[in-house]
Amino acid sequence: MASDQKPLVVIGGPIHPAGVELLETEAAVAVADDLTEDGIIRLGQEAQALLLRIFIPCTERLMASCPNLKCVGRYGVGLDNVDLAAATRLGVPVVHAPGSNSDSAAEHTIMLMLAALKKLIPIDRAMRAGEWRGERYRGISELKGATLGIIGVGNIGRRVARISRSFGMRTLGFDPYVPADELRQRDVEPVQNLAQLLARADIITCHTPLTDETRRMINAAAIGQMKDGAVLINTSRGQVVDETALYAALTNGKLRAAGLDVWEEEPVAAANPLLKLENVVTTPHVAGMSETANRTMALGVASEILRVLRGERPRALGNPELWPRLSHLR
Repeated sequence: MASDQKPLVVIGGPIHPAGVELLETEAAVAVADDLTEDGIIRLGQEAQALLLRIFIPCTERLMASCPNLKCVGRYGVGLDNVDLAAATRLGVPVVHAPGSNSDSAAEHTIMLMLAALKKLIPIDRAMRAGEWRGERYRGISELKGATLGIIGVGNIGRRVARISRSFGMRTLGFDPYVPADELRQRDVEPVQNLAQLLARADIITCHTPLTDETRRMINAAAIGQMKDGAVLINTSRGQVVDETALYAALTNGKLRAAGLDVWEEEPVAAANPLLKLENVVTTPHVAGMSETANRTMALGVASEILRVLRGERPRALGNPELWPRLSHLR
């Protein structure tokens, strides 16, 4: 029960305490222990808002089963785990925190590039095992002079471009939703299509949302258009890349290396063959999870939830077409 007549916000798992503190200025807060759909539904019977992390899909059943629901907050940037069409049908605004982890994700992307090109992980392991300057040191290269292809030049992609230029890289950008003049302002040279970027880039990095258009965008055909010896980095969504095709390319010599923070299935299975490859640098979907980013994310989405509960239009609304219908909230 919401205390003191404050609206109840149910949070699906722990978030940065700054976000909880902000919510508690205007709402009662309950953090779910049972991080399943049924667990959220049980706790959310009186909830006016849900704040969900990426591992809890926001389905139509979940939203429809919370009768007092006025808002769903996504703790993060992407909305691919939220059924936006269902939320719109049900009259539930969906808010998130775009840009909150962009610097963290961009830095992580550059880290994966450097680790892949410098063979950081295998060299570290070899040295700890007593090897000094063995065969693993052959083939180390530099970012300077390399051509970087950025797929998706939004909040994160433009930051990657800016950082990469400081390394002396040439940057190409493909984003069908950003005009060419704007792409130039974001420090990338526009290309006409994805195939052109794939053919010209030495390193390719993905920064797109997961949509029907981008799902398995990097498949066997796309990899076939890449330069021999190219490097692939993915910190966007795992399902943007066909892992079977990627594994084949990394083992047959088509691709030199990959840096992966995201996976087709998460948590990634220990048996995933990509984990066994020395030329793959791996992290567990943490690119945007710095302490600073977590705090910014928590404050951002908490602020948006409170705006909705106060009857104010949120600034980061995932289904903006819904808002004119919600006069009852204002």
